[in-house]
Amino acid sequence: MPGTDKDTVVSVTAFVVTSPKRAREPVPDAPEDVRDWRRGKVANPMTKYPEFRDDRPSATGRDSGRTVIVKVESASGEIGIGMTNGGVAAAAIIELHLADIVEGQSAYAHETIADRMFASTLAYGRKGVVLHAISAVDNAIWDLHGRLSGQPVFELLGGPTCADIPMYATGPLAGPIEKLGFYGAKLPLTYGPSEGEEGFRRNVERATRAREAVGDDFPLYFDCWMSLNVDYAVRLAQAVEPLGFRWLEEPLRPDDYAGHAELRRRMPASMTLNTGEHEYTAAGFRLLCEAGVDIIQPDPMWCGGITEMKRIAAVASAYGKRIIPHVGGVYSYHFLSAYRETTFVEFPVMVGMGDTIVPFQGPLLTGEPLPVNGRIAPTTAPGFGLELNPEFELVRPVKREQLEDYA
Repeated sequence: MPGTDKDTVVSVTAFVVTSPKRAREPVPDAPEDVRDWRRGKVANPMTKYPEFRDDRPSATGRDSGRTVIVKVESASGEIGIGMTNGGVAAAAIIELHLADIVEGQSAYAHETIADRMFASTLAYGRKGVVLHAISAVDNAIWDLHGRLSGQPVFELLGGPTCADIPMYATGPLAGPIEKLGFYGAKLPLTYGPSEGEEGFRRNVERATRAREAVGDDFPLYFDCWMSLNVDYAVRLAQAVEPLGFRWLEEPLRPDDYAGHAELRRRMPASMTLNTGEHEYTAAGFRLLCEAGVDIIQPDPMWCGGITEMKRIAAVASAYGKRIIPHVGGVYSYHFLSAYRETTFVEFPVMVGMGDTIVPFQGPLLTGEPLPVNGRIAPTTAPGFGLELNPEFELVRPVKREQLEDYA
């Protein structure tokens, strides 16, 4: 669709969420290793430091997980919405750099806008919070395009290839996830290598409890969140494979490509090696594919947005690899609805004992579809179909018009 003056992007602004905060209820009756699992003990790259061992959020930075909302406005007054995390740092990149690159471009010029953002940030970007910022803007542009044209994003991507998408769920306990009708359960690993044989034993005990709580053929997975080394990951895989665990996810640091190749050679053949949640752009995923990773897991809110997801999909196809996105909410649903090799998608079960389904992108954003019998389909509303909840206060922490004297 050709662009017009009405489709020109005239404003890009970034906000952080200040209130009301999501409730983070503890799980009082669960075993110690799953109690309050989102805030408490989960194996992570900082587990080796005792002062950070039991509290992952404190180990990853006080503001790094804060939600960022991007608003992209066209000359016609239509507004597209994008979402990521990265807090004030991401908001500053958007306001002080990306806005100048994007404003004045057509909302339909996805490849040009994505290239301008990436090329202009090469000196300090390529991965991490810069790509989070780029992702939010890119997804907001797709949302704006859909709203301007009156079409859902999956139609803009070529139209649906499936009626709905099967889902697995991530949560503290496998039993409730099976009862909710999902196609598998993923558990966050609790203990890392620095916690020795006792930690390893507890990890295996947790895997055993999970298997005992579900049917014999119900798929189980472990999410290791970059916390392991090759030898530990091999031992863990060998220990849980007889329990029917189907994959290890993100056991190593994302750019340890040689380590991934060695781990894949030594893992049981019946398990897959999955990673990519913290990898960025098609170039990074090409290296993971070459290392022999079985399933790649880009997050559309982090990896560069929907435009980059299309490029990553081309790499996956060339190497014969499957894509199962890391969460992503409606961004993943729209992408997979138009992707010809869709398998399934992740849904986080974040409340209490993991026995209640609530929107992943809510309550901040409304309009998100929810799983029915373990399957999901995006709405046919224009764009991604999400709207901002007016009950939330959004603060614009960096206003570039106030910093012009420092330019």
